[in-house]
Amino acid sequence: MPERVTIRPATRADGDTWLALVDALADYEKLARPTPEARARLLNDAFGPEPHRIQVYMAEAGTRAVAYAITCETYSSFLALPTLYLEDLFVLPDDRRLGVGRSMFRYLAAEAVRRGCGRMEWVVLDWNQLAIDFYEKLGARRMEEWYTYRLTDEQMREIAQTPE
Repeated sequence: MPERVTIRPATRADGDTWLALVDALADYEKLARPTPEARARLLNDAFGPEPHRIQVYMAEAGTRAVAYAITCETYSSFLALPTLYLEDLFVLPDDRRLGVGRSMFRYLAAEAVRRGCGRMEWVVLDWNQLAIDFYEKLGARRMEEWYTYRLTDEQMREIAQTPE
């Protein structure tokens, strides 16, 4: 019999468990794990002084933490409504067939509705076909007309210091 999945907002007491899941995501994506400084910032941004920069949600199967999600809000000037931005949704590989991802996504969609958001948005790595298939099966559509751009910290500092 499958274990019952519970999804809830994370608390400071979940910090170490959450960071272990972040490490598992880094391993899955073949990225470097967060440095000690980054780990401290993650904990502060999620559980430090209000307002929190990010919201963290945990999924548990029985008493085991099996997934997490990070969200924050952006804003649509055309809708004049917030957008729930999904930064991470990660389910441990061994627990992916339990319906955890679907339960987490439904929970987050309900959270977006509760907050009065006009939409949810996220990005998916082009090689992550499992995630692409998952989101498309839920009815999400890939935005063809938008490109994601990024500046690193170093690039932002260079631009900020460039004379006009």
